Amino acid sequence: MWSTGHCPRARLVAKTATKLWSSKPSEPSRPVPSALPRPQTEKHRRRREREKTILSVQHNKAQDQALTWSEKPKIVYTAQTPAGTKKDTSLPFPSSYSPDYVESCWYQWWEKQGFFNPDQHERLSHRVDQTFSLCIPPPNVTGSLHLGHALTVAVQDALVRWRRMQGYKVLWVPGCDHAGIATQTVVERRLLREKGKHRQDFTREEFLEEVWKWKNEKGEEIYHQLRQLGASLDWSRACFTMDPGVSTAVTEAFVRLCDSDLIYRSEGLVNWSCALQSAISDIEVETKEVSGPTMMSVPGYENKVEFGTMFTFAYTVEGHDSEVAVSTTRPETMLGDVAVAVHPDDPRYQAFHGQWCRHPFTNRLLPIITDTMVDMELGTGAVKVTPAHDFVDLHLSQRHSLPRPSVIRGDGTMEPICGQWLEGMKRFDARQVVVDALAEKKLFRGKKHHVMTLPVCSRSGDIIEPLLKKQWFVRCNTMAMKAIQAVEEGQLEIIPHHYTKTWKNWLSNISDWCISRQLWWGHQIPAYQLDLPNSKTKEEWVWGRSEKEARQRAAVKYGVNPDDITLRQDPDVLDTWFSSALFPFAMLGWPEKTSDLHHFYPNSVLETGSDLIFFWVARMVMLGSELTGQLPFKQVLFHSLVRDKYGRKMSKSLGNVIDPLDVIHGVSLKRLQEKVKEGNLDLREQQVAMEAQRKDYPNGIPQCGTDALRFALCSHKIQGGDISLSVSQVLGCRHFCNKMWQTLRFTLGVFGDSATPVGTLEEFCVRKWNREQQGIIGTRTTPLNSMERWICSRLYSTIVQCEQAFEAYELHIVTSALYSFWVHNLCDVYLEYVKAVLLNQNEGTEVATDHRSTTKQAASTVLYHCVSLSLALLSPFMPFITEELWQRLQPFRPEALAQTSLCLQPYPQSTRLTHWYFPEEEKDFLLVQDVIRIARSLRTQCGLTKEKPVLWAVCSPSQAQTLLRFGSAVLNLSRISNLEIFCPDLACPLPSVHSTPPPTGCFIGVVDHTCQLHLHIQSGVDIDKQIRHLSQRRDKLLPKLEENLCRLQSSNNLTKTPPQIRQRLQSKVSALKEELKTIEDQMRLLQKKHSMG
Repeated sequence: MWSTGHCPRARLVAKTATKLWSSKPSEPSRPVPSALPRPQTEKHRRRREREKTILSVQHNKAQDQALTWSEKPKIVYTAQTPAGTKKDTSLPFPSSYSPDYVESCWYQWWEKQGFFNPDQHERLSHRVDQTFSLCIPPPNVTGSLHLGHALTVAVQDALVRWRRMQGYKVLWVPGCDHAGIATQTVVERRLLREKGKHRQDFTREEFLEEVWKWKNEKGEEIYHQLRQLGASLDWSRACFTMDPGVSTAVTEAFVRLCDSDLIYRSEGLVNWSCALQSAISDIEVETKEVSGPTMMSVPGYENKVEFGTMFTFAYTVEGHDSEVAVSTTRPETMLGDVAVAVHPDDPRYQAFHGQWCRHPFTNRLLPIITDTMVDMELGTGAVKVTPAHDFVDLHLSQRHSLPRPSVIRGDGTMEPICGQWLEGMKRFDARQVVVDALAEKKLFRGKKHHVMTLPVCSRSGDIIEPLLKKQWFVRCNTMAMKAIQAVEEGQLEIIPHHYTKTWKNWLSNISDWCISRQLWWGHQIPAYQLDLPNSKTKEEWVWGRSEKEARQRAAVKYGVNPDDITLRQDPDVLDTWFSSALFPFAMLGWPEKTSDLHHFYPNSVLETGSDLIFFWVARMVMLGSELTGQLPFKQVLFHSLVRDKYGRKMSKSLGNVIDPLDVIHGVSLKRLQEKVKEGNLDLREQQVAMEAQRKDYPNGIPQCGTDALRFALCSHKIQGGDISLSVSQVLGCRHFCNKMWQTLRFTLGVFGDSATPVGTLEEFCVRKWNREQQGIIGTRTTPLNSMERWICSRLYSTIVQCEQAFEAYELHIVTSALYSFWVHNLCDVYLEYVKAVLLNQNEGTEVATDHRSTTKQAASTVLYHCVSLSLALLSPFMPFITEELWQRLQPFRPEALAQTSLCLQPYPQSTRLTHWYFPEEEKDFLLVQDVIRIARSLRTQCGLTKEKPVLWAVCSPSQAQTLLRFGSAVLNLSRISNLEIFCPDLACPLPSVHSTPPPTGCFIGVVDHTCQLHLHIQSGVDIDKQIRHLSQRRDKLLPKLEENLCRLQSSNNLTKTPPQIRQRLQSKVSALKEELKTIEDQMRLLQKKHSMG
C-alpha cells in the first residue's frame, strides 16, 4: 500500500528500488500508505517465514493434544414455541450444557419485546438520566463477518449490555456499508456468469436495479451473523449507507463542504485500477513482494506478466559524446519522461548541470535537473522523472515546473502521444516492445533481478497504475489540525493512549483526500458541469442538493437565464469512506434535527479495530466536527487485531479467516477446505491456507457456542498486543459454560420442589468480623457463619473489580475476575463446603468459636444469591446461558420480578452490597486455603482415598483462631475426621486448643514458617514410596531456596527493593527452610521405621 500523508524516503515503485527521495510532498492528492508499522520488506520477510512454518512437516504435539476433543451429544429444545414468544423454562433441566438447547428462542424474544430499543428505558425501575450510544463499524454488504469482526461485536455488546443493565438509555445502531467497488465487482461477475453480459451492456439505471436485486437477496447474511452473535442492536434503526436518509446526508455534506471550499476539483495522481477503470482507496491497495523475476496473472492478459526485473537504459546528452544511465522496473513509462534528476553534489554529473538529454523516441529534449531529493549513493545516482505516473516524480515536477504528460490511459493502454507504434497497446505488452526498441537503438544497458513490492488492487487483482486524473478532493489540513487539537486538549480521548502519537503524526502530514470513484454503484456526486451560452472558458462546475438547486446557483453565479444553462451531473460516485465518515450522525437523521440526534449525538464512544484509525476514525472526527460543530464521540477505544496462531492477520487474501458461526456451530475440516477453494487465492496461497487448516483443525472445529466464543474473545487484553485466538481457548470457555450449567443443576436440586422463596440479602444478621464484634446490621436473626461471610465478601470484591475494570474498558480483567469467582471460589470451595451442610451431613463436627452453626436455609439462600448475582455479572458477556439459567432460578426469587429478562435487570452494584464485605474473612481464608491444599497433598502422598484421618495443626495463636472459625470448612474440604490444634507459643489456653503436641510418626506438611500440619495415619502407608516422594520434593525445593537466598542477599535487594517486598521474600525463605527441615526429619523417621520394619 501507498502510505497516506507523507513520504519519508519513499522508495520508488515505478522505476527503481535503488532510488530514494526524502521530502514532504506538497501535492494534496497523493494517496500514499496510511501507516506502515514496519518496512514492507520486513513484513514480507515475516510472511515468508510464517508460510515456511506452516508448510513444514513438524507438528507441535502439545498443541495437538490441546485440540483433542470429543463430539458432545447435542440436546435440542423441542417445545413448540412460536417465533418471538418466551422460551419455556419449566421443562426438565437437561443433564449437560448444549449450545443448541440454550441458544434457541431467546434472541427472537428479546428482539420482539423491544428490549434493545432505547424506548424501554422508561420502563426500568432502576433507570438513570444518562445515555450511552455508539454505532457498529458498518461491515461491507458483500462480505461476511470473521473473528476480527466477532471481537468488535463481543466487546461492543458487552459494553452496551452493561450500560443498559446500569439503567442508561442505550442506543446501539446496526449498519451496513454499500461497499462501492466490492459490490459492483460482485454483481458484474454475476451478470457475466448468469447472463453473459457486461456492465456496459446495461444502462446505468438498469445496472443499479440489478445491484439492488442482489443486495435484497444476499445482503442479510451479516445481519444474520450479528443476531447469532447475540448483538443487542436496535434493529428498528438499522442503517444501510445507500438508504434515502443517508443519501440525503451525503448530498448535504458534499454541498456544505464545497460551499466552505473544503471540497475542490483538481487534477491529481491517484491509485488507479485499469481493470475497474476507477480510482481506489488506500485500504483497497494490497502489496505483493517479488524477490526476482516472477510471472503473475494480470486481469485482461492471456499470458502471465513478468515482474521483479530492473531495466537500465541510457539517455544521450545533447551536445556531448556522453550519456546518463537510468534504471526502472517500468520501461513503458519512459515515454512520459520529462527530465533526468541528479544530486547537485554528485561529482559524476557536475559537467551535466543545466544540460539536456534527447528522448530517443519522441525527440523531445529533457532537462538534466539537480535536486537534493536524489540519493546519489543508490543506483547510478541519476533518475528518470515521470510525473504523470509516479507520486514522488509529480512532487519533483512541481518544484521544477515540469510538464506532466500522461502515456497510459484509464483502460491500461498506451496513449496516442506515445506514437502509432505503441498507441492502444496494453501497458505490459508495451514494456517488452520498448525494451526491444531501446536495444535496437543501442541504448539498452541490461537487466537484472530485482526485489520489489507491487501495489495490487484487492478487488480486481490488477497492478495499480498511478494516473493523473481530474477528481474531487477533500481539503484536509485545517480539519486535521482541529482533530489533533481535540485530543491534545482532552476533548477526545483515545484509548489506549499510545495511539495519540500515531494520531498526531499521521494527521500532521495528511494529504488531501480523493473522493471520486469511477463507478455506477454508490452516491453519485451532486456536482454538475455547465455548458454556458457562448462560453469558451475552462470547464465550470456547480453543486447542489438537486439539479434544480444547482441550476439556480449557476444562474446567480454567472448571471444568465437558468433555462439557458445545460447541466451534466458528474457520472462518478463518492468514495465509500465518505459516507462511512458521516455514519455517527447520519444514522441519527442528520441533517434533520431529529430526536435521536438530540439525545444520542455525540456518541458516547467509538469502539473499533486499530487498523481503521486513519481510513475511518480520523475522517469521522474531521467531518463530524466540521458538519455538526461537535466531535462525533467523546472516546475512541481501539482493540487489537485478531491474528491466527502463526501471527498472520486474518484476511481473505490469506485464506485464514474463520467464520464465527463455524466456531459457534462447529464445522468439519472438509468444509473449511471447501471454503478456501471457493475463494480467489492463487495456488501457493491456497496450499498454505489448507495446510494450516490441516494442522490446526485436523478434526475440524468443535461446536463451542456463542457464549463461549464471546467470553473467549473478551478474555484477551484488547488494549494490548495483537490477539492470537485459538479454538482450544474457546473450547475451554465451553467447558466453563458446562461448569455453570452443573452449578445450577446442583442449586436447583437444593431447592427441589419447594415453592418457598429464599430470603433477601437484608434478612441476614450480618456482622463485621474482627477481633471485636461490631453492631448488627439488619432486623432478622438468621446468622452468617465464617464461610458464608467469606463467599459473600468474595462476591462483593468481585463486583468491585468488575465495576473498576468495566469503567477502564479492561474487559479481560472483568472476565478473569468472574471466571475466578465462579470456578475457584464458588465451585471449588463453597459448593464443596455446603454439600455436607445442605445434605445434613457432618452435623456437630464444626470446631469454632462462632457457635451459630450454618443452617440449611441460610446456606441455600447465600448460594441462591451468589449464583443469581454472578449470572447478572456474566450476562454482558454470555447472554444466552445466563438468561437460560437465571430464568430457571426465578421461581425461588425472594421478591416480585421487576423485569422479565436478565438483560434488563440491574447490574450488581458494590454500593448496595457493602454489608457483604468482610475483608478480615477474605484475608484469613488465605491461610485456610493453604491448610486445605497441604492437607490434600499429604493425603495424596499417603495414598488415602476414602479414609478420613485426624489432622493436627501446629501454629501460632492467631492462626489457631482463624482455623477454629473455619473449622467446618477445613474438615469438609480436607476430608479429615478431626482437626486438632496445638500452639507452642500460647500463653493462655484457648478453647479447643491442645496443650500437648501431636503424636510422633505423623506425616508433616509445611504451610508457612509458623504453621505445620501433622497427618496422623495409623497404618497402611508405603514407606519406600513416601521416602521417594519426600526426596523428590526436597530436590525441587533446594534450587528454589538457593534462588531466593541469592535475591535476598543481592545488593539491589538491600538498596532498591521496598521493605514490604523484602519482608515477603524473607518469609518465603523461612518457609522453604522450615519445609526442608521437616522433610529431612520425616525422611529420618521413615528410614528408622523401615529399618525396624
